[in-house]
Order: sequence, then structure tokens, then C-alpha cells
Amino acid sequence: MNDTRKPLPTTIPILSSLADLYGKDRLNYQIGRFENLSRAMDKFFPGEGRRTGTESCFSAPGRTELCGNHTDHNKGRVLAASVDMDTIAVVRSRDDGRALIHSAGFGGFELNLSDLDIQTHERNTSKGLVRGLAAALAQGRFSAMSSPRKATRLMGFQACVASLVPPGSGLSSSAAFEVLIAAIISATSGLEASPTELAMAGQYAENEYFGKPCGLMDQMASALGSVVAIDFGGSSGPKAQTRRFDPENYGLSLVIVSTGGSHADLTDEYAAIPGEMKAVASLFGRPVLEGIGQSDLLAKAADIRSTCGDRAFLRAWHFAAETKRPLAMAEAMEKGDIGAFLSIVRASGNSSWKYLQNVQSSKNPREQGIALALALTEEFLHGEGAARVHGGGFAGTVQAYVPSARLEAYKTFMEDAFGPSTVFPLKIRPFGVIYIENPKGALDER
Repeated sequence: MNDTRKPLPTTIPILSSLADLYGKDRLNYQIGRFENLSRAMDKFFPGEGRRTGTESCFSAPGRTELCGNHTDHNKGRVLAASVDMDTIAVVRSRDDGRALIHSAGFGGFELNLSDLDIQTHERNTSKGLVRGLAAALAQGRFSAMSSPRKATRLMGFQACVASLVPPGSGLSSSAAFEVLIAAIISATSGLEASPTELAMAGQYAENEYFGKPCGLMDQMASALGSVVAIDFGGSSGPKAQTRRFDPENYGLSLVIVSTGGSHADLTDEYAAIPGEMKAVASLFGRPVLEGIGQSDLLAKAADIRSTCGDRAFLRAWHFAAETKRPLAMAEAMEKGDIGAFLSIVRASGNSSWKYLQNVQSSKNPREQGIALALALTEEFLHGEGAARVHGGGFAGTVQAYVPSARLEAYKTFMEDAFGPSTVFPLKIRPFGVIYIENPKGALDER
């Protein structure tokens, strides 16, 4: 048995070296990213220097879902991991309660952090997300129940932001951005929020201010780092545990394949999954499917079919089995049993395709990129490794475990079908959101 458990971070980790975060192989490149943002500060915020403090640096990673497809919103279990693609920021604090943010490739905006009411015209905007994050943190909505924080006046900041997490890649660039900004708000206003609180603030902002009914898995994985096992059940909030795991120790590379397709017209497809699951749960007198097993579903099969429909039954059937798989996968990690681990990956993917039905959208049957990527990966692997739909589904990405010796061949094989720069080899990052204590010293370490 291998003890893969890690202590859960209760504060934002502070690093003094970028090498500790990124390693030495691409250190010059990573330092250059922060240097570019530092130079951009005066370009995008001219004349603001006299009102700001010294610079600080932050990083929040994207995430990959290892197991637990569409279980978080019904208080199930998930297993996720932070990855080595991140969103970074160079920040100067302010004392006037204003947030000024410029994001490379997306432009800039500002808002007054003393006005934290929901603005309906900010739905589906980054500005709305930031206002929601500020509201959750200033009001102490998710601070520890043992020592809840009182409402706090926020100090303000200006930040230049850049990301390596590709939008639409299934690696949750939105969660990385949310956790990053939440960490900045916490640090610049001295709130000392825990990474878990930052994650919950991100979900709150996305649900209430941005207008997207997301779960909490993405934000938790970005905030906590490493492999994160999360149980969303019970009344006391999510229970998380971090673990060490590296597929490369078993000769495997973790890969994401972007299959193309837009998520823009799929909001109703995503919303239907938790909606149908909760409709089934309501027949049991419960708000969510937590605690309802397949035997319970069988006992009410006729009622579920006539009231909610066959698809709702199948999605509930998926949940009842899928919510158990993260525990089994964590046990396989503990035992170092990579065969059992890969078997669970395949079972999760099979259930998602057949029962959850989030591999292809009913809106455009000509576009079935995820199904095609899974078929091609199965053909390439010939029983080695494993693959599954990744994240929300319908469009986007698949996840594969490919023998490292065949990684380049797999990349060529898949990009012949999906185009260049669609295959992303990933490494599991040991840190979630972090703060660079001495940015000048960190940038001088080459």
C-alpha cells in the first residue's frame, strides 16, 4: 500500500521560487510570462502607480476530472486534479476600493468593490464574476463556521492576467480565473480566506452573478491542487482530501484531446442533466440523488419512466454507480494498482456514453467529435491505456491515458483528424492556487 494522502491546504500556499512551482525545464519561459505582465502594468494602467502598492504574483491551475462525471451537482463524489496549465496575474494593491483588471487577449474592465449587488446586465461577463467573488468574500459567506468572518471593506487592486488554459479545452479556464481573482481579493484585503472558501466563492459567483448553474468540482480542484477527492454529500458542506498520483510513474501520459465544437448553444443540454436527476430524486422526497442506489431506482422504475422519462431514469442510474467510482479509484491509487485504475476509467466513460448520454448532442447529429475521438483512441490503444469523455460533454474534450512511449504517435494520429494543436499532454500539478511571496527575487532566479 502507498500512502497517497496529502495535508489539505488551509491557507493559500506562499512560494518564494518559481522553480518550486514549474520546475527548471521551462523556467525561463515561465519567468518571461510574469515579466511580460509586469511590463504591461504601466501600459494598461498609466498614471495609476502613485495609488498602488508593490507588485505580487499569483497562479491558479486548470483542472482535469479523473472520475465522477456529472455527480457534484447532486451531492455525489468526484476525483479531479489540477494540471500544469495555469492562469497567472501580476497585481498591485489599491486603497480606493476599485478593481482594475486587464486580461491578455480579452481586454480590460474595472468595478467599484463597494457596490456588490447583482447587476443583471453583467450576466455572462467576467465583470459579473468578479463582482460575485467580491460579494462572497466581503460578506464572509463561506468562511469557517467555527470562526465566521464579518463583512469586510475591500481595499481594491489592479491586475494584469494571462492564461495558458485554453478556453473550451475542458480544463476549466473559468474556474482558474475565478480562483485566481478570489485569491487576489483575499490577499489584497487581508481576508486570509482558505482555498476551499475561494472555491465556494467561485461557484457562488458563477451561479448567482454570471448565471451558470455549475457545480463546485472545478473550483475545488483549481484551489486545492494535486489529486482532489471530494464528497459533496451531507449537510456540513464538501469534504475534500488531496492525494499524490502521477500516471507517468506507470509509463502513462495523461492527455486531453480537443474535438472542437462550441458550448455556446448547449446550456440547456447541460442544465437538463442535473434537472432530470433532481426530478427523479423528488419522487423519493429528496432534493438530490445523494443516497439513492440502483436498487431504489429499480423499485420505482415504472413511476420514474412515466413521470420523468426514460432518459431521466438512465441518468439517475449513471449517478448511482458513478458516485461510487471515485472511492474505488482512490483505493486503486493507494494500492498502486494501475490496472484497476484504468478499468474504472473505462467504466466511467462507458456509463457516461450509454446512460448519462453526454457524448453527443441531439441538436446537430452531424457533429459527433467526442464520439469520434473515443472511437479513434480505442482503435489506437488496442486495449492499452484508457479513454473517456471529459467534463461536461456534448462538445469539447476526451481524456486518455496513453503509453508514454507512444505519445508522439498518438498526437500525430489524433491531429490528423482534429487538426494541429488539439492534443494536450498534461502533468498533475502539486499546487493549487498560490501566491509568490517575493516576485522580484523569483523573477531573478534564472
